Amino acid sequence: MEGNNSYGTSWADQWDYNPDPAPQTKKNNRSSGGGSSTAKYKQKVGEGLEKTKAVASTGLKKVKEGTSVGFHWIKDKYQKTTQKH
Repeated sequence: MEGNNSYGTSWADQWDYNPDPAPQTKKNNRSSGGGSSTAKYKQKVGEGLEKTKAVASTGLKKVKEGTSVGFHWIKDKYQKTTQKH
């Protein structure tokens, strides 16, 4: 059916207008001295990991502390209900 239109082009050709029919390629803008930028990224990632470790350690301490307090509360409640008078 596409070949029978009065305009001589297909539907896709009508809607896919590209004034420059040559394929577009992306240029690589990397410099030849890429080692220094890699070192910078590694340093930033390392700093980020150190911060993450510190936050995780602090969070773990809070969880352990909260768990301990919770178990002590349960233990106290249990002992109060099972005490003989």
